[in-house]
Amino acid sequence: MKYAVSVDAQIPSGDPELDALHRVGVVALLERGFESVEAIDGPDGVEVDILDTFVGVHPGGALMKVFVDAPMLELAEEAVRSLVDELLERSELLAGWTVARCAVELHADLAKESLDAALGPGAPPDDLASRRARLRGQGGDGPAAEAPGDPVDSAAMRDTFRGLADQLRAFGPEAFGGPPESAGADETVGAGGPDAAGGPSGAHDRQGPVVSTADARLAAGALVYGTDLLLDELFQDVCALDEDGGSVADCDEPMWLLDELPRRYALRYDARFARRFLVTAIALTTRFTQGTFERPSCVAEELALRLLLREAEIALDLFGLLDDGVSLALECFADSVYEDMNHEWLYDDSMDGIDESPVGAYLGVAPMGISRWFTPFAPGRYVHPYAADDEPEDEPDDEPEDPTDLTDPDDPDGSDGDGRPGLA
Repeated sequence: MKYAVSVDAQIPSGDPELDALHRVGVVALLERGFESVEAIDGPDGVEVDILDTFVGVHPGGALMKVFVDAPMLELAEEAVRSLVDELLERSELLAGWTVARCAVELHADLAKESLDAALGPGAPPDDLASRRARLRGQGGDGPAAEAPGDPVDSAAMRDTFRGLADQLRAFGPEAFGGPPESAGADETVGAGGPDAAGGPSGAHDRQGPVVSTADARLAAGALVYGTDLLLDELFQDVCALDEDGGSVADCDEPMWLLDELPRRYALRYDARFARRFLVTAIALTTRFTQGTFERPSCVAEELALRLLLREAEIALDLFGLLDDGVSLALECFADSVYEDMNHEWLYDDSMDGIDESPVGAYLGVAPMGISRWFTPFAPGRYVHPYAADDEPEDEPDDEPEDPTDLTDPDDPDGSDGDGRPGLA
């Protein structure tokens, strides 16, 4: 069976972040290493064939997707991890790197096809969302990967989420509407202090805590958990668009996330855009976990955060943990992090053009056309160099000579196309 194994490798703790030149070198080393291997020797003489690989490098390490043909999920994970460990050990430049995570990700359609073939009382549930949660939960050895038919252990997943909360270092509990750490609560969220986003300098203005520390911590952990899902699914979309050569609007492969971006630009979401958006999501979530986040830097980061919040909500809901308290904690977090919710207008065609209207000028609305999505809102806002606009010709004008060229094929009157003023 074919598996897609996601690997997260990190630089040694305390090492300086990789600059642009180092990142190019790491990509070359890893790609050359993968190309030198056609199959991996597994236990009992079983071979795991390598079908394809994808390497993406960011300042804190590398994210890899390795597609293999293996007889079982566990063997695929074990074989890929051993291969990556060997590649890291083999290179002096990558000495000290560690594999933080190695887990199989199954595409929903492929998972359904395989699971539908199962017979007997152990067959998986009909609900695809439940299957997906089980398949992706812990890479094969956690509560979400129990024997088919077993109920999900919500209590265990609650502990898992709360345990992940410490990784969200950029935010104090106030960002989630919880009590401040200085209040002496038994549990805290992350390691953010009073200056962290959502503290006294945050955007959410309220009188005292509105959720419990436990709910705030659960919401924080769900965001960390959702980060893995967000990046893995964006990787899948990048690979699909690379192979197809088209855009989200005309790609034959089903999309995981990119089709949830504003529909009016679906014909502009090609492989290059997908890679830039993936790197932007990596940069955003890296600042979340490093503790260096201040504000979203550009429209693309705001949209990536929107997708991350959705991933967190879905994960909580699938495990039966999305109650009123946790929902409110996520709402408080969004209110704390976003400076405004203008990006939501991209999903509302009636607001198209407001950023170039007198009303928009009066309100101080930043340009929101797709050619400005990777442009920093202000000097000093960090946008990853790979995603940032390099030269004007890198992005086509928002108003092409023939507006119908970029309209959605399902929308013949062009109401969703890029040719309209404002958000064109």
